Amino acid sequence: MKRCYFTLLLLVQFELYMMSAILAKPLGAPGILSRRDLLSGSYYFKTCPAAEEIIFRKMKAWFRKDYTLAASIIRLHFHDCAVRGCDASILLNYQNSERRAYASRTLRGFQVIDDIKAKLERYCPKTVSCADILTAAARDATSLLGGPFWEAPLGRRDGKTSVAKEADLVPQGRENATSLIKFFQERGLNVLDLVALSGAHTIGRSSCHSFQHRLANYKGSGGPDPSLDRLYWRNLTQSCKKSSNFVNLDATTPKTFDAEYYKNLGKKKGLLSTDQELYSDPRTAPFVSTFSDQPPDLFYRQFAVSMVKLANVKVPTPPNESEIRLNCNYVNPAPRKNVNPPRHG
Repeated sequence: MKRCYFTLLLLVQFELYMMSAILAKPLGAPGILSRRDLLSGSYYFKTCPAAEEIIFRKMKAWFRKDYTLAASIIRLHFHDCAVRGCDASILLNYQNSERRAYASRTLRGFQVIDDIKAKLERYCPKTVSCADILTAAARDATSLLGGPFWEAPLGRRDGKTSVAKEADLVPQGRENATSLIKFFQERGLNVLDLVALSGAHTIGRSSCHSFQHRLANYKGSGGPDPSLDRLYWRNLTQSCKKSSNFVNLDATTPKTFDAEYYKNLGKKKGLLSTDQELYSDPRTAPFVSTFSDQPPDLFYRQFAVSMVKLANVKVPTPPNESEIRLNCNYVNPAPRKNVNPPRHG
């Protein structure tokens, strides 16, 4: 057991070392970003030097109005990156877009991004992409909740395509560990990234619909999911009289970004099936135990590393399929063609 434990620690430390090496130069790893799409921590230093400061101040103002929006922005960022890469396609608002998909029905925070974009367009028009705004805002939201802060490489462009059926492929909380691992691996993320990014469930809420199948007649057994703590199950049953009700993802410290999420899994207090699966599956359980047993700094550092990797996931698109949107909800209008007036002889 000791040997396995130290092996895991070495693996986590190796991941941190590799990411620090990557961050020392522009990002362009094959399979994650193409050479044409290099990102940089100093991307806006000349074109919009106050960009990150504006994003942070706006995010902080919204956080003070409603702290739950911080978790919503982190979730919105994940849903964006998990489909076509971090291209702000989740923000496009038209019929049959990702935003209108069934899987996106509980997403929140769009008004936060709109507010930030409006401010940036006044300060440095046609410069900062909606994709970069969402990426930086998710980082700032994590920090405002008490979590880690990291340098977010920027320079993304906004996609022009958004398809509802693609958004419905994003995990909804009922998948098994094999499905989750496959979903992450298809996006260039590994098992450690899966466990670390799942730690975002230390804050935020879930609709009862996402886990009600665990509360009664679980898999036809006639009773609740046996992996649920009995008292926790009673509390959830009381809270979920309606499937549209919401419950905190973290039963212990729901307003703080910390490592309690992993400790809760060991107490049978994982809210979603996907949460509790991480504790029971042999491929993910060792990482859960490591984050639970070690000081939270280990989780914070790995979460930051995995968030950078998530933000660098990208499906290559033709150059004419990306732009800097003027309004995050819509693609830019097509440029008007100059038509020469007819000559009269």
